[in-house]
Amino acid sequence: MTVIFGFVRLVWKLIWSAIVVIICLSMIFIVYKGNQPMSVKAAPKGMTYFEFMADRVEAAKVVRPSQCGWGMFLTLAALGPTYSGLYTEIGIHPGGFWDRVSAPDSNIPKGVAGAKWYEVPHIWWRVVEQLSWTMLGKQRGAGCQFRPVASRH
Repeated sequence: MTVIFGFVRLVWKLIWSAIVVIICLSMIFIVYKGNQPMSVKAAPKGMTYFEFMADRVEAAKVVRPSQCGWGMFLTLAALGPTYSGLYTEIGIHPGGFWDRVSAPDSNIPKGVAGAKWYEVPHIWWRVVEQLSWTMLGKQRGAGCQFRPVASRH
């Protein structure tokens, strides 16, 4: 009986260790990509994702009503992880189930069908940048009126 419990404990430790490694690698990837220039064409040349988000926080502080600006951040925080994963999946598997049941969106990546597993994190990151830009950086005629994104210093 102790052999079985020992084996179950070993498997549990391996699974737990794998989860910790995946989380750590994901955090390293996000910090690395967040400090690289954004791939969004409309973003100021050389602006990183973290610089963009810092600029948008400053813009949200002065937008009126203030709930509008912070509401956009909350919406991005709540929906961003789901939509970025979903849009990445739709881009990689066009014509699949999620593509058929989802509305068309300009944030869905094009030209990435059949991407290899090691390309997926980079595709996902481009979707994260594009969604963030669409929600917080793109100028609109209605809704929250954030100031334009500041040029890079």
